[in-house]
Amino acid sequence: MRIAWQQIVGGAVIAAALGAASPASAQPAASRWSADVGFGLDNSISGNINSSGVGLINNQAVVVLKNPYENVYGTGLHFKFGGGYMIDDVTDVRVTFTFQSLDADLTPLGDIGTSKLYAQYADYQSFGLDAGLRRYVDLAPKVRAYGEGTIGLAFIDETDVILVAPTANLSRDATDFYDRTAAFTLGGNAGVLFQAAERVGVYGQIGLRYVSGMSSVDGLAGTGLETINDKSSRWTMPFIAGVRLRF
Repeated sequence: MRIAWQQIVGGAVIAAALGAASPASAQPAASRWSADVGFGLDNSISGNINSSGVGLINNQAVVVLKNPYENVYGTGLHFKFGGGYMIDDVTDVRVTFTFQSLDADLTPLGDIGTSKLYAQYADYQSFGLDAGLRRYVDLAPKVRAYGEGTIGLAFIDETDVILVAPTANLSRDATDFYDRTAAFTLGGNAGVLFQAAERVGVYGQIGLRYVSGMSSVDGLAGTGLETINDKSSRWTMPFIAGVRLRF
């Protein structure tokens, strides 16, 4: 079942608006709690959606070339929302939900016999939960820089692939490639927070995020290509801009 990211975004925006509209008298000035929402771009920088291999399909020799994530998916949506608690004036303990969505392009995969072989991968979608620690440094009265580290899990949708070779008259539909996966995540971010009002701040950040490999499915069993989906971990560089509310 695909994640309806429009509903997630809409719900987070409504929650943020309700928090901002709460009466000031109901919000203690010394409150250490915060909530934030951010949008940005998810840029793949390392990792392969498939490795290389040699095998047989329909009794024809097949050569598969490795495909990096950036060749198949390019840049997609990175959306996050969550909250934090300031344990002191410069240290924030945080929990964040992260949604990633990337559209797949038709990709040259290799050759089968005398024909070119193409792959149409399913779109990449994941929903994750990260916990982390953030440290702030004052740059100016209303400007703080920060660095943070996170660790968590990402739940990645099943990935199917359609193989097509026009000259060889081959169309292999919905080949299972990766099963739905709970992957390990590790990340680090650096950013700047500007205090726009007493309880409202805006921020921008850049980071690195590692997602471990997906659970491979032997949809190509018996072809000699079973190992091309054994290594699928990836690194991304998300760029995020967002709003933080203190309450």
